[in-house]
Amino acid sequence: MSRALRTHSHAHGPVAGHVSLTYDARMLRRKRLITDQGEPFLVDLPQTTSVDAGHVFVLEDGRQIMVKAAEEALMRVTGDLTRLAWHIGNRHTPCAIMPDCLIVQREKVMRAMLEHLGAQVVDFDGPFTPEGGAYGHGRTMGHDHSHSHA
Repeated sequence: MSRALRTHSHAHGPVAGHVSLTYDARMLRRKRLITDQGEPFLVDLPQTTSVDAGHVFVLEDGRQIMVKAAEEALMRVTGDLTRLAWHIGNRHTPCAIMPDCLIVQREKVMRAMLEHLGAQVVDFDGPFTPEGGAYGHGRTMGHDHSHSHA
């Protein structure tokens, strides 16, 4: 089985395949994955890493597998967005901030709180790419970009 020992924030040339992962599954260190094309590979990173859509796993043979954000159960939240965002953030809940709504993972306790605060909540399925944490905390982990593009 092929192993991925490192990641990059973008592909360097063509990719050999794609792997679709939910937001929670995009935080990993060591895990067996299967590409969307059916090829298994082992992610074996030196430390727990957060990968986003567009990042690639670099296999030992140099091939690259690009990460896609998988569809998952989400909620579109509208209403007093500033107030609602404060309450979501106060619970350290991942949240995507759009111009006209907030998007969070579907969860009944969060739904009840948001509706209690006057939000309109609509279920939908889609890729989830929330904001990262401030000051490098949370899911905004560093990426050493000390390689050359020459």
